[in-house]
Amino acid sequence: MQTAILAPAAVLVAWSLVMLFWMAALRLPALAKLKLPPERARGGRGSDLDGVLPPELQWKAHNYNHLMEQPTIFYALVAILAIAGASETDVLLAWTYVGLRVVHSIWQAVVNTIPVRLALFSLGSLVLVALTISALQATF
Repeated sequence: MQTAILAPAAVLVAWSLVMLFWMAALRLPALAKLKLPPERARGGRGSDLDGVLPPELQWKAHNYNHLMEQPTIFYALVAILAIAGASETDVLLAWTYVGLRVVHSIWQAVVNTIPVRLALFSLGSLVLVALTISALQATF
């Protein structure tokens, strides 16, 4: 098994936890200050807080949700390549994807202009395409 490609995945997991704690550290005190009536404080989803909490706080939550979406493809590809045999290029691509996701997170959490976010997301998606091609070649 190729373990070098597992390191970027582990780093992305750690980064996702950083975003979780960053979101919670800002969001929970803001929610406590709202003193929502009990009927509004039950059930619901995080996105229900859009328009309730300041957008800058919600940006962290939105990014955390994004880290639970597209990166699932990355984790599957890393597992496939770890088993089938990852090349040095695959490892470099995996680190590139993680770097792009971290920059995307910071940008979305702090600045959040769409054109830059879209560019970072698109570059990351292209890296996933390259990793997918490599995984297909390794398994067929």
